[in-house]
Amino acid sequence: MEVQGKIKMIGETQTFGNNGFRKREIVVTTEEQYPQHIMIEFVQDKTDLLNNFSAGQNVKISINLRGREWLNPQGETKYFNSIQGWRIESLESNPAADMPPMPPEDAFEPANDLNVEDNDDLPF
Repeated sequence: MEVQGKIKMIGETQTFGNNGFRKREIVVTTEEQYPQHIMIEFVQDKTDLLNNFSAGQNVKISINLRGREWLNPQGETKYFNSIQGWRIESLESNPAADMPPMPPEDAFEPANDLNVEDNDDLPF
């Protein structure tokens, strides 16, 4: 599944427990008639994927829906859902980034020594 929208907020990486579990949250605002503010968690090594993004960017995030069951001390069963991201990509196009760099003007030398008769051996 995927969620698309504009980044509203990116939280700091949080570390929990003795095992070093890491989590980082991002909020994305969808762009539809009734915009939604969707909180998505990135965990463990995926937290680093958010380093190159900032608030205001349009992104597409690949997600998994997670659900778990928990038995509280009173013996009641509770259910929790989370949205976990595993890939994020920018939807903003940067034309300069899409084009290969231009070689310097002095990289090409004019061909002044061409002879018209040299072109007779072309295969077409």
